[in-house]
Amino acid sequence: MKKQCVCIISGGMDSALSAKIAQNEGYEIIALHFNYGQRTEAKELVCFRSIAQSVNAVKSYEIDLPFFEQIGASALTDKSIDVPTGGIEEGVPVTYVPFRNGIFLSIAAAVAEKHGAEALFIGVVEEDSSGYPDCRESYIEQMQKAINMGTKEETNLSIKMPLVALKKFEIVEKSLALGVPLEHTWSCYKEEERACGVCDSCRLRLNGFEVAGAVDPIDYA
Repeated sequence: MKKQCVCIISGGMDSALSAKIAQNEGYEIIALHFNYGQRTEAKELVCFRSIAQSVNAVKSYEIDLPFFEQIGASALTDKSIDVPTGGIEEGVPVTYVPFRNGIFLSIAAAVAEKHGAEALFIGVVEEDSSGYPDCRESYIEQMQKAINMGTKEETNLSIKMPLVALKKFEIVEKSLALGVPLEHTWSCYKEEERACGVCDSCRLRLNGFEVAGAVDPIDYA
């Protein structure tokens, strides 16, 4: 049997590259996506399906987590909080979803244990991200320890973060070099038809393409 990994794939550029790297490392991919009431949920799901297909995923999970809307406290899941469009600021932005990656990794661990997978891949980026505390390498390392303590003795999961030290332009360059279908990825926090171009995530993406000297294949308003 080929070695297997679970790839958390949001539909964005980072997780698409992370999944491609997993494929290139010889893993058979179990693709995992979460619908958690985010503003661009429908668009992200379409992108996830395209990305999973592009890496020949042997199994796909689309898991609904409606309780994130109930918790709220994030501009991504609470429509009464505006998505900021004035540029990236210091500190943790209102688009941070409380403990999202911790919850995602916990569910991914359950899926991985079911399948006897060796690894989890997550496309977190520390230095060039929006300031989310759950994207830090030190935090993910601690989650790996906790997951391995709380699972069966024969379960020994490695959480891989192949992009954690990269800048956005390096992610663009590497994605283009590896043939990641960037036209089937979505980064915008606000819109599903045409990306807004002004939310933090759009700004980071556009700047990454600009510094890389490449053209973003998706439509912007």
